[in-house]
Amino acid sequence: MMEEEELEFVEELEAVLQLTPEVQLAIEQVFPSQDPLDRADFNAVEYINTLFPTEQSLANIDEVVNKIRLKIRRLDDNIRTVVRGQTNVGQDGRQVKEITRDIKQLDHAKRHLTTSITTLNHLHMLAGGVDSLEAMTRRRQYGEVANLLQGVMNVLEHFHKYMGIPQIRQLSERVKAAQTELGQQILADFEEAFPSQGTKRPGGPSNVLRDACLVANILDPRVKQEIIKKFIKQHLSEYLVLFQENQDVAWLDKIDRRYAWIKRQLVDYEEKYGRMFPREWYMTERIAVEFCHVTRTELAKIMRTRAKEIEVKLLLFAIQRTTNFEGFLAKRFSGCTLTDGSLPKKPKAPDNPFHGLVSKCFEPHLYVYIESQDKNLGELIDRFVADFKAQGPPKPNTDEGGAVLPSCADLFVYYKKCMVQCSQLSTGEPMIALTTIFQKYLREYAWKILSGNLPKTTTSSGGLTISSLLKEKEGSEAAKFTLEELCLLCSILSTAEYCLATTQQLEEKLKEKVDVSLTERINLTGEMDTFSTVISSSIQLLVQDLDAACDPALTAMSKMQWQNVEHVGDQSPYVTSVILHIKQNVPIIRDNLASTRKYFTQFCIKFANSFIPKFITHLFKCKPISMVGAEQVRWT
Repeated sequence: MMEEEELEFVEELEAVLQLTPEVQLAIEQVFPSQDPLDRADFNAVEYINTLFPTEQSLANIDEVVNKIRLKIRRLDDNIRTVVRGQTNVGQDGRQVKEITRDIKQLDHAKRHLTTSITTLNHLHMLAGGVDSLEAMTRRRQYGEVANLLQGVMNVLEHFHKYMGIPQIRQLSERVKAAQTELGQQILADFEEAFPSQGTKRPGGPSNVLRDACLVANILDPRVKQEIIKKFIKQHLSEYLVLFQENQDVAWLDKIDRRYAWIKRQLVDYEEKYGRMFPREWYMTERIAVEFCHVTRTELAKIMRTRAKEIEVKLLLFAIQRTTNFEGFLAKRFSGCTLTDGSLPKKPKAPDNPFHGLVSKCFEPHLYVYIESQDKNLGELIDRFVADFKAQGPPKPNTDEGGAVLPSCADLFVYYKKCMVQCSQLSTGEPMIALTTIFQKYLREYAWKILSGNLPKTTTSSGGLTISSLLKEKEGSEAAKFTLEELCLLCSILSTAEYCLATTQQLEEKLKEKVDVSLTERINLTGEMDTFSTVISSSIQLLVQDLDAACDPALTAMSKMQWQNVEHVGDQSPYVTSVILHIKQNVPIIRDNLASTRKYFTQFCIKFANSFIPKFITHLFKCKPISMVGAEQVRWT
């Protein structure tokens, strides 16, 4: 039976054994052989011809056949041995598989046994831990409770999926009951040590309370929050009594005493209770923050009651002292206890988390400050007007160019001071109100100081003749604006240009200082347009002045009897007059607008656009004209 199976195996092997060239090459490299029978491209005919190359070699054919048969029997023996070996391997494999299955069963059993033992140990620990926890709670052994409670809670987590078992559920309920009892007991202990009514217990904290805080860290967070709340309330109870609204020290002029009191309390707390509460509770900072909340509320209440007594100096004094205190808190604490509701909206000091924590209460009363600035700016503008009248226009100084009026710089310096001060007080509506005041006095400055002091043009009586033009050439008659007036015009133009640029910068700074939600309400475009109008008016006056100075010469040119001219002479008198006026005005204007060259260029362009058409018009009025007269006109 075994031989039949082996034969079938060999036949199947011969039928399917078709090796690829790569596999055949690998076999040749591993088992090198020179026997033709081992070659993949074995050819029986060639092999026989090799064995019997001639007819004479056929004489030993029997010997060759016997050798081949012997070789075949050896190959059959080798194949049979290999096949039998493979059959044994299959039987061994089945045995191994059975052993592996048994091993897996044993492994599962071991794992379940280990889990059972671990669970039993946890159950033993849990039962013993709950008993110990209840006993320690009754004896107020909070130090031991803190360590044990966390362990019991960790072990209880392993039984979460077994809560359906009555015994496990009962243990879980006992743990919850113990936690509840601990919370109530610890709160009662703190109430006894620090009663809500009455004075603080003298001396430092006991070890019991210190350990109780460690237990509170593990219990429901509401227990910790209640301890903190009651302790801070009791710690600040004295403050509310000392600084009641009806007390003299409660008013703004003695606001320093509030901050001195809390500083002493913080030192006292650190000395007596600093080690009672865990460091991660940040109790010192919490006391300071709650003090700020209480102070903000109390100050707001008393300022509403005595609003008529608030003067700007008193208000600024109180705000300054308060912001100094907030700065002190920023240096001392990190602000990690501040919640979203602790700070007023949009504090504008990102590096000081305490900014506005108290000082926010002054914001409703900043109208006093705004009204004061309105009054001060009004007086400042009046002083500028009076100084201008008393000192007169700036003296001509072509070496330095057109000087910007000093009052302009004074105004913007004051604006900057107000803006910085107000932004420290509030970045909300008071900044918008201050912006409105700025707009008001920018317009007043433009009207009263700049436009109000522009030189007035006058109308000359009578016309000029050729003879009068000759007199002008000799310097007996000057342009309508004096040198001082031309310099004043250029100074006003330069000042308006400075105000325009600085007002734009002021708008940008105001938008940086104010709350983001209010930036759209900062718009000084109207005021910038006002200064642009002053610039345009100044340039137009300069053009009109030079243009008017040239008018008599053009009039004289058009009234000459050009048909009676008999010979061509030198440059015409009216040309000389026009050149004279240009030489008188343009260098002065150029030098005084040295710092604003673009406006000097505008002046030149506008004068050319005005003079050239007028000159052409008068030129057409020179008809009738003779050939000689035309030649004389050409020489102009």
